[in-house]
Amino acid sequence: MRRTLLRRAGVVVLDYLYAGRHQLRAAFDRSTPETLVDGGGDRAPVVLIPGIFETWRFLRPLAQHIHGSGHPVHVVTALERNRMSVAEAAGLVTRHLDEHDLTGVVIVAHSKGGLVAKYLMGLPDSGARIRSAVTVSTPYAGSSLARLVPLPSLRPLVPNTPGLVRLALNRAVNAQIVSVWGWFDPHIPEGSRLEGARNIELDVGGHFRILARPELLAIVDEVLAPAE
Repeated sequence: MRRTLLRRAGVVVLDYLYAGRHQLRAAFDRSTPETLVDGGGDRAPVVLIPGIFETWRFLRPLAQHIHGSGHPVHVVTALERNRMSVAEAAGLVTRHLDEHDLTGVVIVAHSKGGLVAKYLMGLPDSGARIRSAVTVSTPYAGSSLARLVPLPSLRPLVPNTPGLVRLALNRAVNAQIVSVWGWFDPHIPEGSRLEGARNIELDVGGHFRILARPELLAIVDEVLAPAE
């Protein structure tokens, strides 16, 4: 028991070190979204959706990996730090899909971004443009820890809130989703399993560190691979 607690405490420390380092990197990153689209090749377009309190630049290492594989990677700068409601965020992504006339899209999303992805896939117009989604550390059942932080942006993530219940009841798109998470996520005690989806647990602890794992990159590459 003590060993387990110590191991989990170590995961929390390493996870926040990772998050802090990449938030700092993102704060000084002056790259533009166009660099992830230009020269990306003609393979399936990817839309990157960050989690709450993250900008697209936080996910830039993941975006660069995908771009290097020949995919144009689209980011929605209007999301900023994704502190709006899931429906509002989905509206911004829908506008981007329409403006760029994207089809056959694969969404790669982190944390709350996965909720936005599923919401989008359930809409008639945007859903028709989306082929599949890889969601990483997404709180499909919410997070009980959201009750402990008095921020309006976190209230929709409390388990059993109306928005999460409605999203859970829409199971039609679940088979198009690959949900990936680590063995221990200090931010989501309820886990990221999604009924009817392809669910994959990796041998890594943390909510953020999983983003850099080779196993995750391999899963993303597999989903993005053209069907034979």
